[in-house]
Amino acid sequence: MEYIEIGGVKIEKTAALAPMASVADRAYRIMAKEYGAAYVVGEMASCKGLCYNDRKTAELLSVTSGERPMAVQLFGSEPEFVTGAVRIAEQFSPDIIDINSGCPMPKIVSGGAGSALMKTPELFGEVVRAAVEAAHVPVTVKIRAGWDESSVNAVELAQIAQENGAAAVAVHGRTKTQLYSGKADWDVIRAVKQSVDIPVIGNGDVTTPELCRAMYEYTGCDLVMVGRGSYGRPWLFRQIKDYLTSGSYESDPTPEQRLEVMRRHIRLIVEDKGERVGMKEARRPASWYLKGMRGAAHFRDLCSELTTLDQLERLIEKIKTEQGENDNEDM
Repeated sequence: MEYIEIGGVKIEKTAALAPMASVADRAYRIMAKEYGAAYVVGEMASCKGLCYNDRKTAELLSVTSGERPMAVQLFGSEPEFVTGAVRIAEQFSPDIIDINSGCPMPKIVSGGAGSALMKTPELFGEVVRAAVEAAHVPVTVKIRAGWDESSVNAVELAQIAQENGAAAVAVHGRTKTQLYSGKADWDVIRAVKQSVDIPVIGNGDVTTPELCRAMYEYTGCDLVMVGRGSYGRPWLFRQIKDYLTSGSYESDPTPEQRLEVMRRHIRLIVEDKGERVGMKEARRPASWYLKGMRGAAHFRDLCSELTTLDQLERLIEKIKTEQGENDNEDM
């Protein structure tokens, strides 16, 4: 097994779970770790919200032993609030603190944070420096290729991050204006890797073990980060790890096995957030596990109505029964 180090934090060189707001919560991260994710990053928390003692924001920073090595992620555009937020975040004992300079969502960008920082390189550098000077753990930065096709400046930003003390930089190969459409530009990730000495994490369009290896080989990046490719497929991390270490991997689970993984995932959500809130939030991830099954569209509609664990159990049994009946018809 190969490893990389980010500011002294040792991480397997397989695949990490990308930070994904409203997706990669604790349950999602635990599932990814149980299936072999080398490293996970929490949901982004507002620097200003932390400094104003927002309880819900602070809840995004908790770290459990089963998630390590783990980073907590902050977003903000005012260095003074970044300083305060880093000091608060460190109370939760993260292994790494990550500064989000890549989120393209309007509510983040409108405040000058996320991808908007890529339009103001000088301020970006000040934000990174403020975080590094306040932190006692490594500070990393997540960026995109640029704001749009006419302003691809990931190399410049990565160099600024390095100059201001960042321990690593993660690069999503899309611009802000692309959001999640089109193809990720791996050439940008490769250019960043060639321009800095700190570790570079590549992100974008890795959905199979083969594509993970291809990203390593093409970009030369130090670690690959998987985001949407893991939706309803936490076993992808195990497949990647097996493929990189042995050259082969097990096929995807059977529909019945996938339902068991779904059950485990949703129970973790409920365990963390309670049944009322947890089941509402579980509807979306539950539907991901059904992709490709016979009758998936109908079952996804039923997922949107889930309110209790008992309903979940009945839905799982219904899907199993109908899948079995269809299998018998095919014989």
